[in-house]
Amino acid sequence: MKFLEYTPLSRVSAFLQSVNLGDCRVEGVIQAYSCKLAGFDKKLSRSLDQEVVCSLATTPPQLLSASPVGPLTDANSRKTLIYLILTLNHMYPDYDFSMLRSQHFRKEADVRFAKSNIDNLLLETSKLWAEQSLGAQAFSDELWSAVDEVIGLCECDVYQYHGDMEGDPFADPGNLWAFNYFFYNKKSKRIVYFSCNSKSKHLDGDDQSSSGGDSMEDYENHDDFLDGMEMS
Repeated sequence: MKFLEYTPLSRVSAFLQSVNLGDCRVEGVIQAYSCKLAGFDKKLSRSLDQEVVCSLATTPPQLLSASPVGPLTDANSRKTLIYLILTLNHMYPDYDFSMLRSQHFRKEADVRFAKSNIDNLLLETSKLWAEQSLGAQAFSDELWSAVDEVIGLCECDVYQYHGDMEGDPFADPGNLWAFNYFFYNKKSKRIVYFSCNSKSKHLDGDDQSSSGGDSMEDYENHDDFLDGMEMS
């Protein structure tokens, strides 16, 4: 997997690193990857494929056909599962997601459902973006324009990961809500991973000021760092 540097997406991701919303804090990340494998990823991909194939003999037929990534007897379906696992491994290098299987993911019926859910959950975050005049467009427009340009939303399958692995980075009792979406374009072999959570300051002991958001200076420091980045 190769990280794809793309400035509009990186601007959104930088803003979402830490958004102060008073009683809660939103933390998120959005990154794009190429699914062209090399080195360790290629080796791990072969190993995971063999493990999945070996498990097919003991898996009930109805579960095989119900896999959210497609029938696991199909090599392309197994590739999709492996790409999702490898993406998580790259996003969170301190964790090992190699034990995940298809039942840990869910396929969305339509990309519009994922967009609507994300827009609803980030409504207050979007207001802060507007208040601080961080872009020429509304936050939702800037977000989906960037995602569409890098991945082609109309050609994407969308998957969710529901963290239930012990000790994974999403197992935080302070989370009010969280999502982990993968926008996968099989044709271009690219994935955009988008994860966000909202943490209650009362539950996690955050005693920072709830004055309504991070300062413009903090965001501009992120923006300065991102200037000049281009998609490879």
